[in-house]
Amino acid sequence: MHRVAISGTGIFTPEEVITNAELVASYNEYAHRQNKLHADAIEAGERASMAMSSEEFIVKASGIERRHVVSKFGILDPGIMHPVLPERTEDELSLMAEISVKAADEALKKAGLTAADIDAVICAASNHERAYPAVAIEVQQALGIKGFAFDMNVACSSATFGIQLAADMIRTGSARAILMVNPEITSGHQEWRDRDCHFIFGDVCTAVVLQRADEVKADNAYEVLATRCLTEFSNNIRNNNGFLRRTREGHMADRRDMQFHQEGRKVFKQVVPMVAELMLSHLAEQGIAPADLSRLWLHQANKGMNDLIGSRVLGREPTREEQPNVLQDYANTSSAGSIIAFSKFSNDLPSGSLGVICSFGAGYSAGSVIVRKV
Repeated sequence: MHRVAISGTGIFTPEEVITNAELVASYNEYAHRQNKLHADAIEAGERASMAMSSEEFIVKASGIERRHVVSKFGILDPGIMHPVLPERTEDELSLMAEISVKAADEALKKAGLTAADIDAVICAASNHERAYPAVAIEVQQALGIKGFAFDMNVACSSATFGIQLAADMIRTGSARAILMVNPEITSGHQEWRDRDCHFIFGDVCTAVVLQRADEVKADNAYEVLATRCLTEFSNNIRNNNGFLRRTREGHMADRRDMQFHQEGRKVFKQVVPMVAELMLSHLAEQGIAPADLSRLWLHQANKGMNDLIGSRVLGREPTREEQPNVLQDYANTSSAGSIIAFSKFSNDLPSGSLGVICSFGAGYSAGSVIVRKV
């Protein structure tokens, strides 16, 4: 069995940014128009009036201050309220593959590797641009990588599940080095017309290079000591869009359940204890005390949720250095969130430092990756 290390990470961040102020102005204008359009029904008590949003509400509910998107045009138009992206021909590189290549280039450079050194590509994300052919195979071709590639989806836990899968393949000798990409174009499945969630998501792509630890060239590498995954079925986070949609009468219409929707309070109450227990039991299995951890790189969904999980794991309130957050600038980027935090806040730790990369989300699903600085 070979030891495994994360030797490089990369982040592609879209240039366009939507601030809370911009988002609130767009949403409130949309809500105002809807209330005016349905004024008679609202007056008659047949329809509820749409509530207004505010910057204060967004920050208090999530800790998010802004988000990056691949295209803000359309999202901020009260008459559209979704991204408007030009269609690409089948001969052009897809959008998911394009941003994956950009993140992968950075990760390979940090790892000191080239495409010739990679044996496999995993595209792990919550919403794929198409069913087939796999985006991972398109990325493989674009980078000139031999071997094999495939897509996987475990919602917001896709990256940590992908790390476990890649690590297992490297440990057993199926591959020597694997590239995992997480292209998250969350703006496409976000419901920008829903006050309770119109602020949650942002777009980004992350990439991780994993390889045999005895072949690492990079200075800032982390050995993967142990991985653990957990799933429990829940409908509290769901998206009902899919290829069977057209087989059911009325399902091609604009329907709320075809976009992201959740029971936020239930998710908070159920996921926090599940994730904290996963991390604590995983650490105990490895003989590692929470006090021995230098850092927690958690899924970036909600600041309150992360603060509570960190407190339960460490037995006290974590410092900003111990549990860095990036959601104030990136919002919830689904599976990429914990990888953004790891990529941006891992270089400063000394050799031998222990940490946990943990993500959690729809499913429910949760993944824990214990790492040590080489």
